[in-house]
Amino acid sequence: MLHMARTYRNLHALFPTKRLIILVISLSFFVQIVVIAYNHFSGFHPLDGMLHFFLRLARGLIYSTVFGFLIALADLWLIFWLTHKFPWSKQVTARLLFQFGFTLAMAFVISALFTFTADSIKPYSERIETVYISNALIFGVVNIILMIVFEAWIFSDETTAARKQARLLEKELSQIRFEVLKSQINPHFLFNSLNVLSGLISKDTRKAQEFIDEFSMVYRYVLETIEKKMVSLEQELGFVHAYLFLQQIRYGQALQVTIKLPAEKLAMLMPPLSMQLVLENAIKHNIILSEKPLLINISCDDDYLVIRNNIQTKVSKNKSTGLGQANLQKRYAMICSKQPEFTIESLHYTARLPLIKPENNEYSDH
Repeated sequence: MLHMARTYRNLHALFPTKRLIILVISLSFFVQIVVIAYNHFSGFHPLDGMLHFFLRLARGLIYSTVFGFLIALADLWLIFWLTHKFPWSKQVTARLLFQFGFTLAMAFVISALFTFTADSIKPYSERIETVYISNALIFGVVNIILMIVFEAWIFSDETTAARKQARLLEKELSQIRFEVLKSQINPHFLFNSLNVLSGLISKDTRKAQEFIDEFSMVYRYVLETIEKKMVSLEQELGFVHAYLFLQQIRYGQALQVTIKLPAEKLAMLMPPLSMQLVLENAIKHNIILSEKPLLINISCDDDYLVIRNNIQTKVSKNKSTGLGQANLQKRYAMICSKQPEFTIESLHYTARLPLIKPENNEYSDH
């Protein structure tokens, strides 16, 4: 029962009930008009008048609608099954042959049921063998047309839905990029950085020049990559070194970062500014003092970048909105099936960011 209910929902998703009713009734009406007119003018089954016409039309419409639903549901089930077994993108010839043969077979079986039912209620005046053949031909042609209509309509719906989804994703991605850019041009970060620079200028001009170089590198990277979906781990790591340089000038030995990454992982891909978001959260939400240093370890575990820090929660820290993590999860959802993982283990916070192999990703031409 559960399987049948799930199948019904899938069929309904392919072709909603209201649309199916309208299509079957419209097609049944058209077919009955054509058949009645042909039988009359060919002399096979002439009409005795308008009353006879309406009676035949009403009776034929009822039969055609009932059996039309049977054949339409069978067609939709077949399309649903073929989409999984013989998708258009991979097995066109096999699907065409199977679909054409099954379409005719279903039409002939249901036409036989239709003829038998109609003859049982009111026997045909013509030879029953002739009626069986005639109805089989009619049902065969109609079912081929119906199958073409279903396929075209479903294809049109899926194309429209895909375009709509692409527009929504692009709009959402633009919003995410804006949020990322806004977080990088954070007035607090600018203010703190300029404060540090002001102090360095009077004490150590060489260090101040180095600070300016790294500061400009941070914002140049942000502006260059904000429109990119993917960058290499090596590119991201270069940016992180510049970002951590600025932070370590401010915090000194109170901020200690260890990076151990195998060389073969550097070509793998990830969304830009992913590492910086995790590092910024660690710095923002934890106490950083010389007697209580913040220890951050960056390493790899299979195809995941692992960023781990000790937890030293600030007493007066602002409540986290979780917006940064949510945006990062959305960015990953747009490029791969893996999702970043954020966990608290004992006294440590761990972020695991998926790394994507360049040859398996359409965005590898970063």
